[in-house]
Amino acid sequence: MDHILVTGGAGYIGSHACKVLAAAGFVPVVYDNLSTGWAEAVKYGPFVQGDLADRATLDEVFARYRPKAVMHFAALSLVGVAMQDPGLYWRANVLGSLNLIEAAVASGCMNFVFSSTCATYGDHDGVVLDEDTPQHPINAYGASKRAIEDMLRNFSESHGLAHVIFRYFNVAGADPEGELGEQHRPETHLIPLMLDAIEGRRAALTVFGSDYPTPDGTCVRDYVHVIDLAEAHVAGLGWLLQGKGNAVFNLGSGHGFSVREVLQAAASVTNRPVPVVEGGRRAGDAAALVSGSTRAAAVLGWQPKRSTLPQMIRDAWAWSQKPGYGK
Repeated sequence: MDHILVTGGAGYIGSHACKVLAAAGFVPVVYDNLSTGWAEAVKYGPFVQGDLADRATLDEVFARYRPKAVMHFAALSLVGVAMQDPGLYWRANVLGSLNLIEAAVASGCMNFVFSSTCATYGDHDGVVLDEDTPQHPINAYGASKRAIEDMLRNFSESHGLAHVIFRYFNVAGADPEGELGEQHRPETHLIPLMLDAIEGRRAALTVFGSDYPTPDGTCVRDYVHVIDLAEAHVAGLGWLLQGKGNAVFNLGSGHGFSVREVLQAAASVTNRPVPVVEGGRRAGDAAALVSGSTRAAAVLGWQPKRSTLPQMIRDAWAWSQKPGYGK
C-alpha cells in the first residue's frame, strides 16, 4: 500500500482527508505539530509529531516511509491574526512550505497536492471566481498561499515536481459517520460558532459587518462539505499518480450564502433560535467569495454531493452533540 505524507493531518480538513485516503487504499502518514490539530483525530495511519521548520525530521520521515506523494494542509489560517502579524504567516506558511517542498524533491517524492485558498483572489466585488480570476490577496494569509503556489510552479519547472493546487472556499460539516469533525482552538468558523451559541456554550454570535454591498449587508460565502473536499484531494492525487501533470482547481458548491442566510438555515435545522449581536467589519474580510468549480467537475469528475447548506449544518450539529465535544 502506498504511503502519502499528510501535513496537518491532525487538523479538521487533514484528518478527514486521511479517512478518505485510507478508504481509497492508501496509508496516510500524518505530520503535525499539534498547535491546532488533535492527536485523537489521527486514526488511519502512522503519526509523526513535528514542525515544518524542522528539516531534519522531515528528511527522516521521507526516508522512513518513502511516500508516493505529499498532501499539504499544514498552515496558519486566521485572517484576523494575519492582518495583525503578517510576518508570522510568512514565516510559518511560506518558509515551512519551502522546507517541505525541498525535502520532498531531495527524497524523490515528486507528487504534491496543495491546500490553497480562495483568499488568493482577494475581493472581486461579488463575481463568481474561477481558476483564471486574477489573484490579488488582501491579507497575509492569502498572500502566503499564493506565494506557495508560485514556489510549486518554480520547482516544477526546475525539478519536475508535479502538483495539483486546490483553491477552496469555506469548509463546513463533519464526517457523517461521526468519527471526525470541526474543533478549532480557538474556533473562528461561522457554523460551529453558531451552533455553540445555540447550545449556550458561548455568548451570542457576533455578525461582523452589516453594511457590505450584498443583498442583506452581510458577507456572502460559498460553503463546501469537508468530505466532498477530501474526496477531491484524493481525486487530485489519482490525477498525479496517473502522470497527468500540473493542475489548479477551485472547490466550492457554486452557491453563495450570506451570514444571515446561514443563521436562518441553522435555526431551521436545529429548530432553535441563534442568539446574535451586531459588530463592525473585520479587516481583511472580502464582501463576497463564490466559486466557479466547473473545472474540477469536468476534469476530475468531482461533484460536491453533500455540500447543501442544510446537510452541512446537520452533520456539524450531530458532531457538536457528541460527548466530549469542545473538551
